[in-house]
Amino acid sequence: MHPRLLKTFLAVARTRNVTRAAREVNLAQSSVSDQIQALETELGASLFTRSRQGLTLTPAGEALKPYAEELLALADDARAAIDATSAEAAGGLSIGALETIAAARLAPWLAGFRADHPGIDIKLRIAGSGELLRRLGDGEIDVVFCFERPPELEDAGEPDPRLARRVVAIEPLALIAPPGDNRTDVDLAALAEKHFVATETGCVYRAMVDKAFAEAGLGNPNLAAEAGSIDAIAGLVAAGAGFGLVPRLAVAAAIGRGEVSELAWPGPVRSADVVMIWRRRRVQPPALKALLTAVGEGFALVTPGGARPRHVASLPS
Repeated sequence: MHPRLLKTFLAVARTRNVTRAAREVNLAQSSVSDQIQALETELGASLFTRSRQGLTLTPAGEALKPYAEELLALADDARAAIDATSAEAAGGLSIGALETIAAARLAPWLAGFRADHPGIDIKLRIAGSGELLRRLGDGEIDVVFCFERPPELEDAGEPDPRLARRVVAIEPLALIAPPGDNRTDVDLAALAEKHFVATETGCVYRAMVDKAFAEAGLGNPNLAAEAGSIDAIAGLVAAGAGFGLVPRLAVAAAIGRGEVSELAWPGPVRSADVVMIWRRRRVQPPALKALLTAVGEGFALVTPGGARPRHVASLPS
């Protein structure tokens, strides 16, 4: 079974659609169909059935899926092991991050990392946390930096055993209000009556707001509007649409310019964990190993009160 066929098979299994799978693997639809047919001929079994809901794995396809994932992972491990035998083999590094983390924290840190490792070709990919984790699991990205996703946003009840994770920083949350609101604090009863601007349900930022409200005993936030980005939330708050509760790193500039006011959030949840996530491998590629080592030696993220980041584990392979 050629790795190319297995990669195409997994793309179809994930998207349940030949057209979408073709876009993922950069092939024509006819080539995707030909590769699936070739794999089915080689195995002597049908791998998909077609229905109104799309393509569904047959029992044979379900049986193949974990082996296909493992075989592709082993191929990656083999390439990494070969690269590790050459001291000159720095290679490339594909890093995924949420836009707010990438712009405010990761980009300055990467500049220093790149200066220390000039032979590493760095590509920074920006997307939502769900998309980043999917691409990480598929091997399209080497490492992801995002906020910790609460259990209710996970696709499955258990964490993906293929992935290792580490908390690299604790970012404070900021309660922002329209400019001119110069109170230093506000009580929970008053907040319960306020309108808030937040991202859509299912977004990691919205999950932070919902968790903070729930643990403060406020129930669901009274929403004035939903916005697709933190910048849009800051703009709506600045225009007087309501309050916002967001990671401070995303609105520090707006606070500094006086576009929004910052108040003290009175609830128990006052920060969010920034996590680094990567795939477990027998041998890590040299470039990724260098990044994991550099992060372990000190990631330049701000933590509340200047405290050192909490590390939940040492760096496994």
